[in-house]
Amino acid sequence: MRRVFEHGIKIGEKHTYDDWGLVCTRIEISDPEQKTYFVEIPGRDGVIDLSEALVGDVKYGNREIRMEFIRRQDNRTLWHIRSSDISDYCHGQRRKLILDSDRSYYYEGRLKAETEKNFQGVDCFTISANVEPYKYERYSSLEPWVWDTFCFEDGIIRNYKDLEVNGTMTLLIPGRRKKVVPVMDCSAAMTLGYGGRTYYLPVGRSKIVDLQLGAGEHYLTFQGTGRVSVEYRGARL
Repeated sequence: MRRVFEHGIKIGEKHTYDDWGLVCTRIEISDPEQKTYFVEIPGRDGVIDLSEALVGDVKYGNREIRMEFIRRQDNRTLWHIRSSDISDYCHGQRRKLILDSDRSYYYEGRLKAETEKNFQGVDCFTISANVEPYKYERYSSLEPWVWDTFCFEDGIIRNYKDLEVNGTMTLLIPGRRKKVVPVMDCSAAMTLGYGGRTYYLPVGRSKIVDLQLGAGEHYLTFQGTGRVSVEYRGARL
């Protein structure tokens, strides 16, 4: 369980402080549960671990994010209005969440909102979310990125749009923890070499299911004449 204290969170197109005046007092982010599968064999020491047998990688369940806020407001009518504003936008809705302290990534999942007013006249708001196990890079390789959200600790500048192929061109993609199948968009038919294998790429958008890019460096070699865009969005725990 990670605890984070910060200025606020962007939920969808709303910011908890800038749009609702909520002061964040506490955030808890749980670790996703591993989906493991062990088989007991009579007469055999230990167990057989089949957790990665099906797809070659361990999978995870969702994680929980709990965010607590306060807002001082003496007018109780305004509290009811603000409470309804937040519930209308959050409660039961699927939204993206971007933490001010981790602006290069977003979480995505289903939200739940709770509010109350204590005896000191302080509005208390709790927004919880059941989100996917991975946090995703805020911008894909085809979207423009901005310095304001770039993290110099682990950020990766990706620009894989309209790459020119005139004979042979090699593209290096630094991967993240989550295995991702990139989408290729070719202006002309060409071939792709990766991992000692050669794949045919038709005109337009296509996927190669066997091409799953996880952590590490991946070198994709394109052969042909034309332009190719590679859509990739990294994700990590």
